[in-house]
Amino acid sequence: MLEQENEQNKPRRSKLKLFLLIFGLLLLIIIGTAGGIGLYIANALQPVTASEQEVRVSIPQGAGSLQIAKELETKGLIKNSTIFTYYLKVKKLGSRLQAGEYSMKPGMTLEEMINKLNNGETVKEEVIRITIPEGYTIDQIAAKLSEQTPWKKEVFLQMADAPAGLKGEMIATIPDNKNIKHRLEGYLFPETYEFKKDSTEQDFIERTLQQLDKKLATLPPEWKDKLKERGLSVHQMLTIASLIEREVVVNEERALVSGVIQNRLKKNMPLQIDATVQYLFDKSKERLLEKDLQIQSPYNTYLNTGLPPGPIASPSLASMKAAIYPEETKYLFYVTKKDGTKGHLFAETFEEHKKNIAESKKAAN
Repeated sequence: MLEQENEQNKPRRSKLKLFLLIFGLLLLIIIGTAGGIGLYIANALQPVTASEQEVRVSIPQGAGSLQIAKELETKGLIKNSTIFTYYLKVKKLGSRLQAGEYSMKPGMTLEEMINKLNNGETVKEEVIRITIPEGYTIDQIAAKLSEQTPWKKEVFLQMADAPAGLKGEMIATIPDNKNIKHRLEGYLFPETYEFKKDSTEQDFIERTLQQLDKKLATLPPEWKDKLKERGLSVHQMLTIASLIEREVVVNEERALVSGVIQNRLKKNMPLQIDATVQYLFDKSKERLLEKDLQIQSPYNTYLNTGLPPGPIASPSLASMKAAIYPEETKYLFYVTKKDGTKGHLFAETFEEHKKNIAESKKAAN
């Protein structure tokens, strides 16, 4: 009976052994596969082979983490975009990745790349930076451009003299006057500008013209009406502003000098402004001589009444405001103080003016 039971149990034991064997093999396969997957993932999270070769990565606006990961994989910076994406999700690091162009190197860790993208450490674009000082003439601007930018002086001057087709609201007010030395004189707003490195002379001119439009738009709405009341055009206003810019250093005196100009224009007196004679020279003279005041030119306000044909420099917004809103006085004369303050002495009569001249000379001694 016992022998019979043992014979019956043998097939059961064999089946159990087979089951345990199969189960063990499957377990080994699962463990092996899991281990293999783990090793694969761990390897995928490691940096690629290091290199000093810079790689540029461009991330467009609105790009998701998967799109960014594929771009990094395409550029050879990560090994697997899918695993990188899951890594971002697990670490909760994918919500702040920023658009832009980045400079990276093979061999960077995932954390280094993610930090760069999260902090927006984009490549700073090479730019052309140029400052146009207040009171600069077209010729001075041309010289500065040729010295500090890739732009050609000749190309700039040609456009400044023949601005047809250029964008800008105020240039439509330039009169068709052949006596104007440079048609855009006074219309290029003085400021510091930045341009992309592939920008052109035309880009520069149009930007400065548009900046003038923007600055004038900040003035009180009635400024054009004020000019009409005085019978002045925008071109004439800019001309007066340029005279003020070249004559005045002390800010508080701008409106006073503007008032003197207005008073002399009303009386049809020559403006006798030295800056208009200085405009005739390539470089300003330290001191004008009597023969300089006799140079025949429509810009010479010693020989001609009224305003010169156009601006003689790029005026600041402060000078434009002064040209539009002159201070109401009876002053007809002013002379520069020789005491180092660069201010002026103002007079209503020529006799007072002569006394001011004597006083100024005395201060110099």
